[in-house]
Amino acid sequence: MNRPVFWAATALEELDRSIGYIAERNPSAARRVLAGIREAAERLGAAATGRRGRVSGTYEKVVAGRPYIVAYTFRSMPSGGESVIILHVIHSARDWPEGGWPGP
Repeated sequence: MNRPVFWAATALEELDRSIGYIAERNPSAARRVLAGIREAAERLGAAATGRRGRVSGTYEKVVAGRPYIVAYTFRSMPSGGESVIILHVIHSARDWPEGGWPGP
């Protein structure tokens, strides 16, 4: 099953902030990290292989070879089927509050 993948505004903001931080220090590394995160997110459309998330109703995909987690959920589509919604892109070293998302 191939589901469309959509990005929430919060996920795009987090991704932009993280990649911007890396790019200030190493633009080449920033491009590699961005490509890895995008690839992991897009693959969720074909095979959602993540684990149950720490926040109820969500799932988490660890980005291979990168210290990032892509948090996502599924949404029913009006035309039938479902889509993957990328909710957050979180560095794995962040502290997670119980049942919530790490702050900015």
